[in-house]
Amino acid sequence: MPSAELPARLAAAKRAVLAQTELLHREFGRAESKWKFDGSRVTAVDIAISENIFRELAAQFPADQFFSEELAETDAPLAVTAQYSWVLDPIDGTNNFALGIVHCAIALALCERGEPIYGVVYDLSRRTLMCGGPGLGAFDGDRPMQVKLAPPSRETLIGFHSPFDKTLVPMANGIISNFKIRSLGTATLHLAYVAAGILDGCVDYNVKIWDLAAAIPLVRAAGG
Repeated sequence: MPSAELPARLAAAKRAVLAQTELLHREFGRAESKWKFDGSRVTAVDIAISENIFRELAAQFPADQFFSEELAETDAPLAVTAQYSWVLDPIDGTNNFALGIVHCAIALALCERGEPIYGVVYDLSRRTLMCGGPGLGAFDGDRPMQVKLAPPSRETLIGFHSPFDKTLVPMANGIISNFKIRSLGTATLHLAYVAAGILDGCVDYNVKIWDLAAAIPLVRAAGG
């Protein structure tokens, strides 16, 4: 595929995500919840954002594959067969979104042969678009992103997601006992904030690919 088609995908990804931010803000704290087959929360806004973003991208790149948390009907692995694929979490932090807690995000990743190469994350709490990938730059709004490089100290700030399985909590004692902790309820923002230098690191449990795919390229591009 001509290399000129990659910039077209990056621009389309940012447009597609930004086009959904008005809906995200309008329905924040108002959307009615339902529960999916796996017991997790979903709202009509999650589904609408998934459908809207993928409709727009598929019209431009019909040969690509599209994977969304909210459009999946099984936990079984799905094969990546296309050169380019997209992984979307329409609202990472749906519990927060439904309850009116500001820490939530739209998270869209472009993958090449299954490897995340570019991420677009819209942070509702800061009304900021974060985007980037290795060799493509990384930006928190207009600001270039850089991970913190200072050695760990008592001031180190860690994004932390307590495990659902409480028998695993002792594994985190070293982190909890030695560093400052923030728990935002969204793995995407934990990792994206590491890329932006807001957090020094993060520990999350039971994450899925849609929780991480958009933030991984941000961290790599920001020197993490």
